[in-house]
Amino acid sequence: MDTQSFDDFVSPGSAAGRASVWWLRGLDRVERSTKADPVIRVLQKRIRSLPLGGARDLLRGRPLGHPVHPVLVQVPIGCWLSAAVADFVPGSRRVGTALTAVGLAGVAPAAVAGWVDWADLPPEQARVGLAHAASNAVAVTCYAAALANRLGGRSAKGRLWSAAGLAAVALTGALGGHVAYRRAVGADQSGL
Repeated sequence: MDTQSFDDFVSPGSAAGRASVWWLRGLDRVERSTKADPVIRVLQKRIRSLPLGGARDLLRGRPLGHPVHPVLVQVPIGCWLSAAVADFVPGSRRVGTALTAVGLAGVAPAAVAGWVDWADLPPEQARVGLAHAASNAVAVTCYAAALANRLGGRSAKGRLWSAAGLAAVALTGALGGHVAYRRAVGADQSGL
């Protein structure tokens, strides 16, 4: 199969092209930086040593034939995006609060599956994966603050925290997408 160059998708002279070049160069710097490697090695070793038994294969999605983490992240992402839409619909304050809570409940399974996958990544992808996890932590923190404010009757503050959380979700999705699609982690490249 032909490999297309970056120039085939975005004109480097356009604003989008310049932003894309900036983004990809930044990711390349993260991939090459070895500063976090000692922490990454310890975390990966500890995660791989967890006595998960057959649950490890389930968390990796082996019965499905593809990673399960991208499937599980649909719950928090879908709920939080829906909550953002509900925030603009008059009279749907309770809907936004419920969706924020359900999204937070969906984080744990997605995170566990993501960490199990991450534990086996090579250094370059593990570095971006760690940035992905950090951005996820920011998103979860924002949504927890949003839920607390919403439940406390401070809906305007809750919506602001949700907006910040959605921005973090966008960043973490871009980082995860880079690892999964640009670097083809988790893809079966055997041609089967």
